[in-house]
Amino acid sequence: MRRKQIALVTGICLLMLGGVLHAQATRTFTVRVLDGKTGKILAPSNLMVRVDKQPPIHADWVRQNEDATALVTLPASAKWVSVEAAYDESMEIYMHCDVAPEDYPGERLWYSVAKILASGVAATDGCAKPEKADAWKPVAKPGVLIFFVRERKHGDPAGD
Repeated sequence: MRRKQIALVTGICLLMLGGVLHAQATRTFTVRVLDGKTGKILAPSNLMVRVDKQPPIHADWVRQNEDATALVTLPASAKWVSVEAAYDESMEIYMHCDVAPEDYPGERLWYSVAKILASGVAATDGCAKPEKADAWKPVAKPGVLIFFVRERKHGDPAGD
């Protein structure tokens, strides 16, 4: 009987330790995608995540929530993250509004994971008129990435 109790306690301790080690092996933050023209939250059909300026897409690191936000879980070693949103149940990628549309070079935008976790990141809205963008400028909390997007137009750089 005593051996069973020791084995049970040991098993519980190992499970708890495994949970702590797993929590340390990842970093999780929330993503909110907002419409660059209206400031309203969008529910993208898919989010594509890349880390540390590398090409592989990690859609499996994303859990979309019913409130149109998403939880992104990255390896603890990740320093930079790029998040792109798709729409129309396809792989059509929204254009980021972090930069003025005419200046958009078609390259990915990278955000510091440390900054997202420490203070949050609310990107600027270069798609809206300045007076409108100021009216709905969001404030990010620690652990939140907020960025503005718009649908692609003919002549925009192609996403990849």
